[in-house]
Amino acid sequence: MRSRYSAFVLGDAAYLLSSWHPSTRPSELALDPQQRWLGLELRAHRATSADTAEVEFVARSRPRSGPALRLHERSRFRREAGRWFYVDGDLL
Repeated sequence: MRSRYSAFVLGDAAYLLSSWHPSTRPSELALDPQQRWLGLELRAHRATSADTAEVEFVARSRPRSGPALRLHERSRFRREAGRWFYVDGDLL
């Protein structure tokens, strides 16, 4: 989760796509270079099986115009060949 947040901060769409599970990965990802990321709070994590897990987090950002935003999500991850992939998430 932290590496994906760092990729958003750095605008590294290639890393975000490569760490996204192929079953749910979009064909492309457009990031706003003016978006400022303000912080990440990891609230909870739990293994749901040997190769799946959930992470609850709040990420704060500020778009190029307008008020700051909070993204509160419970994300699902899957491990394949020793590597974790983001699958999807529910907004909370």
